[in-house]
Amino acid sequence: MWIDVIAVIIALAGIVGCFLPVIPGPPLSWGALLLLYFFGNGEMSLKFLLIWLGITIVVTILDYVVPAQFTRLTGGSKAAGRGSLVGLLLGLIFFPPWGMIAGAFLGALLAEVFINRSSVADSVKPALGSFAGFFFGTFIKLVACVLMMWQMFKFFN
Repeated sequence: MWIDVIAVIIALAGIVGCFLPVIPGPPLSWGALLLLYFFGNGEMSLKFLLIWLGITIVVTILDYVVPAQFTRLTGGSKAAGRGSLVGLLLGLIFFPPWGMIAGAFLGALLAEVFINRSSVADSVKPALGSFAGFFFGTFIKLVACVLMMWQMFKFFN
């Protein structure tokens, strides 16, 4: 019983981590599944656990890659995509959690303006793409964490 409570607390922290970049959301949610696999009363298979590990890894990587890809999809250059990623990481390090959002936007905007010599007006669209990519990354993390928690509840007996 106490393992179930701890697993729920860890999974809830994972959901919170989808919004607070200092908390690794999907890895925490997967950790709750791992805890139940080893100490729970349910009948979770190793295959199930490994599939969710793969999903967790993919979602975690996509969370860092998607803003740069959205930047490129909205007309940004490779430089803007890289600027978005650099800005996101610098924002995460120096001004979490808002710095991550602003950093992705400003990184793409500044790269377009200074590296590609685009006007500020032309650089806003790719920067907004970076911003949309950040929200999409948050959304896929949230979906993964909520689904892991839902699956976790299915294993409680």
